[in-house]
Amino acid sequence: MDELLGPEHQGKIRKVNVLTLDALTKTFQRAGTVVDSVDMQIEDGEFFTLLGPSGCGKSTILRMIAGLEEPDSGRILFEARDVTKEPPNKRGIGMVFQNYALFPHLSVAQNVAFGLEVRKEPTAEVKRRTASALEQVQLDTLGAARVDQLSGGQQQRVALARALVIQPRLLLLDEPLSNLDAKLRGETRAMLRAVHNASAVTTIYVTHDQEEALGMSDRIAVLNAGRVHQIDTPREIYERPATKFVADFIGRNNVIEATLESVSDNSVQVRLANGSKLKLLPQQKAVDVTLTSGTRVGVCVRSESLRFSDMNGFCSGELSDVEYSGAGFSCIARTDLGELKMEVPGSIQLPAKGQSVRFAVNEAALHLVNFP
Repeated sequence: MDELLGPEHQGKIRKVNVLTLDALTKTFQRAGTVVDSVDMQIEDGEFFTLLGPSGCGKSTILRMIAGLEEPDSGRILFEARDVTKEPPNKRGIGMVFQNYALFPHLSVAQNVAFGLEVRKEPTAEVKRRTASALEQVQLDTLGAARVDQLSGGQQQRVALARALVIQPRLLLLDEPLSNLDAKLRGETRAMLRAVHNASAVTTIYVTHDQEEALGMSDRIAVLNAGRVHQIDTPREIYERPATKFVADFIGRNNVIEATLESVSDNSVQVRLANGSKLKLLPQQKAVDVTLTSGTRVGVCVRSESLRFSDMNGFCSGELSDVEYSGAGFSCIARTDLGELKMEVPGSIQLPAKGQSVRFAVNEAALHLVNFP
């Protein structure tokens, strides 16, 4: 696989910042400010994901990195080199678009070789690197096929091979799986991750799909309304969200309003609106939460940390929806603390819509965020 890498990559990954975004800002006349003073650093060999809802600015950031959009202010640095004003063909970037942007009149091999031919590489080198790229994405037997004879998943692989074959310093993937069905998305995710592990090319991946981001990424930047809310590993983002938005957006999370009732060196007690109290450790909080008695906070309660209780729980209610998910049941309950989401393993007794329930929670899984 090393022949798809430049000499500086082969056999090792240097932990340096390949890409730095410095106060990057972009405003459109109709949409307003879609990227608002974004700062981030991406390391060599990293699989880095921009995650957020539609319209949050993630694709605009990717297009500015690629040179397809020019920022209104801020800088884009490749290592120490400022490329903010450089054209796309001077940046050494490979990009896979959502619609793949393949040439239907060319064969698979011709599509993959296109970038090398534009760069006037020797014919023997074009053939060697094209064959190697097709083998890497498991399309080595389809080089002569027409692109319009391929499935969506195969076309996606052709686009990936075309991006990799030029030995990019940076690979940009703009929601490349969005047009595939669920099963094929899963298979292609595994292939993308395997290709990344083998090539060690620094990759920036754009998606609104939490499962994709959590399963594929080394680190994730969660964005909303043009701003970065958190940059961290998938586990940190899932278990320790930095803001209420991240807590609401990632997974099936319940953010319950509460008041800090007492704070000590080794314990924090919160009081919920129904009078119930929960205890946490002082470290079970986002960085910007101030632990002062009387402060309003949001208590993040993951759906899988809830359980039914025959004894005194912290809230009670009625199941309003029960959905079978294969591994268990996804439930929604109307409670005296508002609507709560819960994941129930399939091994317990089947819950029923309309059933009265009490809830207990694993307090070690709780996490505090600021409540707006």
